[in-house]
Amino acid sequence: MERTLILVRHGQSEWNLKNLFTGWRNPGLTDKGIEEARAAGKALKALNFNVDLCFTSALVRAQHTLDLMLEEMDIVNMTIIRNQALNERDYGDLAGLNKDDAREKWGEEQVHIWRRSFDTPPPGGESLKDTAERVLPYYHAEIEPRVVAGETILVAAHGNSLRALVMELEKLSPEEILKREIKTGDPIIYKLKADGGVESVSGV
Repeated sequence: MERTLILVRHGQSEWNLKNLFTGWRNPGLTDKGIEEARAAGKALKALNFNVDLCFTSALVRAQHTLDLMLEEMDIVNMTIIRNQALNERDYGDLAGLNKDDAREKWGEEQVHIWRRSFDTPPPGGESLKDTAERVLPYYHAEIEPRVVAGETILVAAHGNSLRALVMELEKLSPEEILKREIKTGDPIIYKLKADGGVESVSGV
């Protein structure tokens, strides 16, 4: 039995391009982001995946990425479940700020801690640990059982919500996951075992 989980970070957003902290704000995709989403869909189509169900966040950039991928895969009438449990990490008071301006305001070291520590949240926001604490229960309750049952599930989400999933699936430490880049529009394909553990992981 094939048990396939496909994770894709949304294509480049307008705020990625402008070097702004985004979090739960809702910018759209850039032209490059649209191309990345379409390229991901084409790559998955070439692998002949028969997707059974899709999950995405409550944010437009992930939803649009998923729609474009499905279009390229010639998939219509797909059930899509949207839930804010899969939203990007909430950057709180940093949201909307240019990352260079934030460094000037709070200092290089403090901003680096907020961005790259596992459990230190920015003011009014979430740490990666906080993000994992909402992503993982949702994954284990809603997504994992379907994959284990033999469905092929496609998840379009965000850099940090996917980091939380990758950390869990690949059994990475906080230090290891913080060094892991999740590229925009670059599918990660997991084959799972019957117990939900990872049998193999590959790209496209």
